[in-house]
Amino acid sequence: MHKILPYERWNQYYNSSYDERSPFAGKEYNYDLYTDNIYGYYIDPAWDYIGSETLYIKIIYADYDLGFVVIEILGEWNDAINNDIMQFKRNILEHLMDFGINKFALIGENVLNFHGSDDCYYEEWFEEIEDGWIAGINFREHVESEMKRFNIDNYINMSGSLSIEKWRTLKPTKFFDLVNSLIQHRLAI
Repeated sequence: MHKILPYERWNQYYNSSYDERSPFAGKEYNYDLYTDNIYGYYIDPAWDYIGSETLYIKIIYADYDLGFVVIEILGEWNDAINNDIMQFKRNILEHLMDFGINKFALIGENVLNFHGSDDCYYEEWFEEIEDGWIAGINFREHVESEMKRFNIDNYINMSGSLSIEKWRTLKPTKFFDLVNSLIQHRLAI
């Protein structure tokens, strides 16, 4: 787990600790000290704590003019025991929405498992973003299947064209343009 790093090549465009509107504004990272862990496995210090013992994130890009954020996720998403969606929504997402973010790209390659409960917080989040959207990018097949079993796909667009293997080759605004066009295409169908 300690070798899984959040995507760093967009640091030249955005750094959440330098962003006054970020929930992690001013955070100082000690890359020599590994303190956070998931089930006893240390994780890289670059990941950010959201209030969950098993789920960490990294805001790798935010554009307040476009109302767009890219959040990379690591760990086990456990709504059944830890109510991770509540922690995520209350501690991170609502903060971002207060600054006009209404388009969320969640990079789920490193979400290892999902344990669902109900979809109330997802529904609440979806309703609060009005004209925005939530895109689940590159979630593992078994994670998507479990999310669909709990109807999370009613609120988070995922799979199909949102399996964007080469997203790291794009600059952030090109990535936004691509995801936005894919979502708009889905809405038009």
